[in-house]
Amino acid sequence: MNFLTTSALLDSVVLAFLNNSDNYGYILTQNVTKTLEVSESTLYPALRRLQKSGNLETYDQTENGRNRRYYRITSDGKEKLKEYLKEWEEAKLKLDSIFGGVKE
Repeated sequence: MNFLTTSALLDSVVLAFLNNSDNYGYILTQNVTKTLEVSESTLYPALRRLQKSGNLETYDQTENGRNRRYYRITSDGKEKLKEYLKEWEEAKLKLDSIFGGVKE
């Protein structure tokens, strides 16, 4: 079953991945698309939105002659992730109360 992917859900997943470690766009895209059914054309605008809002910052690093743009969560991003986690727990409790009573 595919649930609707909202921008808040996408943002929270990106922040959660980057909370563990900095990553460059390609690896981040691979990780996120394994979790949510989104395309790169959806993910990169989300990265720009998160950067513009101060939740992410970027830096460039050369590896094997290739320049890679890395994304790093900021302290504001960590606070935003905490807000998302709180909202997730509240939504999860409500949904579990509904789906938990469903019999097969």
